[in-house]
Formats: sequence, structure tokens, C-alpha cells
Amino acid sequence: MNLLTITFSYIRKRKLGTLLNVLLLALGVGTIVVLLLFNYQMEENLSRNAKGIDAVVGAKGSPLQLILSSVYHLDVPTGNIALSDVAPLLQNPAIKSAIPLALGDSYNGFRIVGTSQELLALYETQPQTGRTWESPLEVVVGATIAREAKLDIGAEITSAHGLSEDGDAHDEHHLTVVGILPKSGTALDRLVLTDVRTVWLLHHDEENAAHADSAAQLPLSNRLGFAIHPDDSLQQITALLVKYSSPMAAALFPRFVNAQTNMQAASPAFETARLFDLFGVGVTALQAFGFVLIITAALSVFIALYNALKERRYDLAIMRTLGASREKIFWQMIQESILLSLMGVIAGLLLGHIATEMLGKWLAAARQIELTGWLFLSEEWAILILAIAIGILAAIIPAVLAYRTDISKVLAKG
Repeated sequence: MNLLTITFSYIRKRKLGTLLNVLLLALGVGTIVVLLLFNYQMEENLSRNAKGIDAVVGAKGSPLQLILSSVYHLDVPTGNIALSDVAPLLQNPAIKSAIPLALGDSYNGFRIVGTSQELLALYETQPQTGRTWESPLEVVVGATIAREAKLDIGAEITSAHGLSEDGDAHDEHHLTVVGILPKSGTALDRLVLTDVRTVWLLHHDEENAAHADSAAQLPLSNRLGFAIHPDDSLQQITALLVKYSSPMAAALFPRFVNAQTNMQAASPAFETARLFDLFGVGVTALQAFGFVLIITAALSVFIALYNALKERRYDLAIMRTLGASREKIFWQMIQESILLSLMGVIAGLLLGHIATEMLGKWLAAARQIELTGWLFLSEEWAILILAIAIGILAAIIPAVLAYRTDISKVLAKG
């Protein structure tokens, strides 16, 4: 009979204790895995969505709210800004490119975003099926929307006022789907994209919208892709996604906008870093809780092995008389502890990935960020190595005691 067979025999003999030790370690490992997967994918998602955006210009209010609503589409906007106020800003040499966003309506809870086709270029994507919009009331939908709403090219949809599913419908205007975007893992998957003038049409009568469309262009207004009329109060957007022309602009442009205009400029990089700082305390606390569970599991394994050593002293003495060396007895105890730790960490890894996948499905149902549990991170190898180290440490004292067992005294006591 080899050592592995003996080890499994001892583990099966203590089924309840083994189950509790494995469960305790699995809960600790699972907690840490969920946090690792969540943090990694959250950072990746935020990075993908903010790629190429140096600043967001919008109405005065919370800078973080402006970023969440305009870049990640996870919050309500801070308000609208008039194009007559935006037009002079477009002449600022700090701006290399500017992409307008007009929010306010939705389709089945998915946001309708009036913008320019530069937004597609920003995310390096084009419709997988169909084409981009060429005139008002034509829309391009994200992959998630097309899948959930079963939309195809030529389908007509009706928008609703507001960003929730229970808004008042704009029945007088129907939007025609002319393109479907491929899955990108960004906020585009959850957006209905169209011309800015579509948003104006949905909120104002066609005569006013036509007036806005035929207005004379101001200098540099081609950056937005449509004409700007300085006296038209109907022409409003929610935000402007800005890319700087030089590194120096990062220091000068936000200060100018915040101090000299009735708008604000917010940095996605700065605000997302601040968001992670807010989350950081809670994440650190949960990570600490996970490590406490792992340490508790290690102590539990140590106590279990120590108590088991008392119960099996006679068995070990018999093994010695049958030819087993002290070293073999020592490694049998180490092997048992490592096996328990490996069972716990493997169960924990599975538990963490399954829990993350379930969390991802819940977030998908809530139409928030995408999260998957079917992703393996390099840090998980460190957890596996940590489990082996814990198994060895937990077994050192019981293994040394087993190594030093005096078989003559044990056999004499019976």
C-alpha cells in the first residue's frame, strides 16, 4: 500500500472534519478570486471605454457623474449645454477632436445617444451588419441590444423619454435600424447610436429641427458634423468628448473651462482613479476577510492533523514495525495536509469563478458592466502556490511529532 492510498484512507475516515476544512478554505479562496476577477475586469472595462478620451465637457455638477453618464453610461447626466456655448470652445487650440453626445431618451431601457460617426472611429468599430446612419431617424444598435430585442436591419423602434423603461413613448417618430455593431465589450454594446439631430427631432417639432439643420455654420463647427445656429435654443447636447492636441492641454484646458465658462471639464482618468479609491476600502476589507478565512482554514487543518496524530499513533507505530521509515511517516502527514489544502483551493477557485459568472449575469440583467467568470488570471497560480505552502506549514508540527514517535512506548501502551 503506497502513501497516497493511506492518505486518502485517512481523509475518508474523517469525512465531516475534511468537509469543514475544505469548505472553510474554499470560502476564503473564493472570496479573493471574486475580488480579483471583479477588479481586473472592472479596470479593463473602464480602460476600454475611456480609451482616446482626455476630457469630457458638460454642464456644471459632479465631475464623476459627468464621466459615469457620458463615458460609461451608468448614471444620469448633469444636464445639457447649449451649442452656442460650445461653439467658441471648439476654436480652442487645445482641442484636437470633439465628439458630441446628446442623451435623454431610451429604447427598452437602453440609452439612445445622439452623436457623430467619429464615436465609432474612436472605438475602432463599424457595423457588422448594415451601415452607419446617414440621416436623422436612422439608428445603429449595439450587439447586446440586437440580441436581447431580436432586432434586425430594417426594424423600426420607438424611443421613450428618459433613461428608464417606463418613460413616455415618442410615438410620432419611428427609428429605423440600419446597422448592428459587433460585440466590443464596451458601452457601445448597450447603446442605440444615431445623429444628434435625431434627438432634437424626438423632442421638438420637425420645423424647428429643420431650422437647426439648415442654419449657417460657425467656424470649426465641422468638428461636430452638423451646422450650429448661435441663436437656436433647441440646439443642445449633453456632453463633448475631447481629445487634446498636446500634453500641455491637460493642465490648461480644464482650468480654462471650469473658470471661464458655465460648463465643466472632467478627466476620465482622474475620476475613475477617484472611483477606485472610493471602492478601495471595501475591496481591501473583503480581501482581508478572505485571508482571515484562509488563515483560519490553515489553523483548522493543523488542529485536525494534530488531533488525528493522537488517534493514529498506534497505526503509525505498526507502520514503522512493518518497515516504514521515519521519513515516510513524516511525508505522509505533509502529503495529507497538502491534499486537504489542494482540495480546498480547487473548490475555492471553482466557487469564485461560478460566483463571478452569476454576478456577471445579474449585472447583465441590470444592464451594467459586463463581467464573466470564465477567465483565468495569472494571480490565481499564486493562490495555488499559497495553498501548498499553507498545507506544508499546517503539517510541520504534527509531521515532526510523528517523525519523533517512539514506537516501543506506543506499542507498550497498546
